[in-house]
Amino acid sequence: QVQLVESGGGLVQAGGSLRLSCAASERTFSGYNMGWFRQAPGKEREFVAAITWSGRTTYFPDSVKGRFTISRDNAKNTVYLQMNSLKPEDTAIYYCAAADVPLSREASDFSSWGQGTQVTVSS
Repeated sequence: QVQLVESGGGLVQAGGSLRLSCAASERTFSGYNMGWFRQAPGKEREFVAAITWSGRTTYFPDSVKGRFTISRDNAKNTVYLQMNSLKPEDTAIYYCAAADVPLSREASDFSSWGQGTQVTVSS
């Protein structure tokens, strides 16, 4: 498994932006497909974004499409989540995850998880 550490969370006003980073310890990071998920209090974990090892393919749910982008820098073992036009409903703990299976939107397909970073969007 790969160790993942998220950073970049915080408090932002509605309409603002944040960029989350996820640093991986594994030198074979470039072989993993990566994803971001989030979990709000009292709710199930929700898929937010995913990117293939090459960065060529990305997935987003309709709830964030057009507002969030995912990218990666394999030389830095880091994946990013750029979040724009944030809404109060985006408030959650955001988790980075790694998968060594074909790109997926399912949390169960991701074998390594970070500890999460809190994002709070005020109205």
